[in-house]
This record gives sequence, structure tokens and C-alpha cells, in this order.
Amino acid sequence: MPASVHSQDQDQSMMDTAPQELEQQQDYEQEEFELEEKRIVVLPGATETAASFQFEGEGHTLGNALRYAIMKNPEVEFCGYTIPHPSEAKMNLRIQTYGMYFATPHIGGFDGADENIADSTTAVEALEKGLEALMDLCDVVTDKFTSARDAFNAAQADKMTS
Repeated sequence: MPASVHSQDQDQSMMDTAPQELEQQQDYEQEEFELEEKRIVVLPGATETAASFQFEGEGHTLGNALRYAIMKNPEVEFCGYTIPHPSEAKMNLRIQTYGMYFATPHIGGFDGADENIADSTTAVEALEKGLEALMDLCDVVTDKFTSARDAFNAAQADKMTS
């Protein structure tokens, strides 16, 4: 083959590549990674206090545990999940919170004139709190399992030496 063809087919040294090109390539790879990680989508029709979320690649395991954790929040009025179709790896979660206003009770009952603006939880905040609570729960389970396993292994080692 002619020499011109061989020169095009040779590998380039990394030193020959401009640092700016490497930086652009790393930025592109990081951007691509972030796009692949988008697993929660807010479905159309969402408001501040009521929203539906779609989780990609999730099912009943996360759905039921997350629903339980979110319903522990006293500011959440409703939380439920559904799997749209068994052949799709998607889970829909609906969260509704009590809203922006609350009525203050007095002796005769609730007085509508005494409505105060509350710092109520939004649907997104309720989801974040639920996910954090679920992560904390998983950490506790992991710690208890690890300590029980270590105690069992120590007991087995004592049996072997006795």
C-alpha cells in the first residue's frame, strides 16, 4: 500500500491530542451518563400539591415500600402506586398533599376566616422525604444484618476453637 494510506491508519499518541479535546470528550461522556440516569419522570397534569411520577425499571418492591414511607408523612393526604402493565418495567406513583391552607381550630369548630398560609409540603418534597426515609430504613436493616452476621461468625469461630 502507498505510504499515505498507512499514515492515516496509525494510532495517534495521547500526547498529540489537545487537552481541550479530551476535556470536551469527558464532558460529553458525563452528560451521556446523566441522561441515562434519568429514571423518574413527572407525568403531565402535576400541580404543587398533587403529582404523578413514573419510575423506569422499578416495580412492586420499590412501589410498596415507597408508598409506605411516604404515607408516614402527616402532610400527605394520598399516596398510591400502580404498575401500568406487567410486561413494562415501569411504576407510577401518585402523591397528594393537603395543600397550601389550613384552618385553625377553635372552640366552636373550624373557623374559615382564620385560614393561615402554611409551609405545606409539595408532592416533590414528599417524594424526596419518602426516598430519604426509605434509604435510612435500608441503612438500619444493613447495619443490623451486618452486626448479626458478625456475631454469628464469632460464635461459629468460638465453637470451632472449643
